[in-house]
Amino acid sequence: MAEPLLTLEGVHTHIGQYHILQGVDLALPKGGMTVLLGRNGAGKTTTLRTIMGLWKPSRGTVSFAGRPIGGLPTPDIAQAGIAYVPETMAVFADLTVAENMVLAARSGPVDPARLDWIFGLFPALKKFWQFPAGVLSGGQKQMLAIARAIAEPRTLILIDEPTKGIAPAIIEAMITAFAELKRETTILLVEQNFRFAASLGDHVAVMDDGRIVHRGAMADLARDEALQQRLLGLSLDTHQ
Repeated sequence: MAEPLLTLEGVHTHIGQYHILQGVDLALPKGGMTVLLGRNGAGKTTTLRTIMGLWKPSRGTVSFAGRPIGGLPTPDIAQAGIAYVPETMAVFADLTVAENMVLAARSGPVDPARLDWIFGLFPALKKFWQFPAGVLSGGQKQMLAIARAIAEPRTLILIDEPTKGIAPAIIEAMITAFAELKRETTILLVEQNFRFAASLGDHVAVMDDGRIVHRGAMADLARDEALQQRLLGLSLDTHQ
């Protein structure tokens, strides 16, 4: 088996007095998309934030490309090749779409060929290129947040609930974009929309009470309604 791109071994994370992650073990293969599922409060967002260095693990190890990164400053983790798209999107509303993209590029202006590729994924960004990001719809802001994360090639992208509050038509467009994006880079996706996750995910890990309780192929979970019900309290047929 190929060496995992990212591993978490026995990771515990405390936020104040709260013990959120309680021994997370996760091995993320290189390439494709791994989906992190679980009920609200299971620890999914805390897992992403711990990987990104926004929360420091109180115990355990986080390794990326064979290098320990647990507890490193967030800028160092980003420099190693990891990008993070938070649930809040965190775009600069008063800046134009173009200015948002300039700020995201660490090495200077975005390469024109790469920008054309990003416009192919998210055509609305080209249309609103010189508009303030604050005038974009929620779905368009999400597209901008993802585009900023890929302004330069990244080895791993962490994306937190990209479909939350997004119109169905935008979600369909995002499925097409993500299918293309995961050919270029490895994605760890937190998502509540099971149909979206099942249509794109290659691998799946399910969290409950701060631990990983299931790992496997996304296709296997999508086919097994009883397992969905046991792990998530839902089924693909009823949860959109």
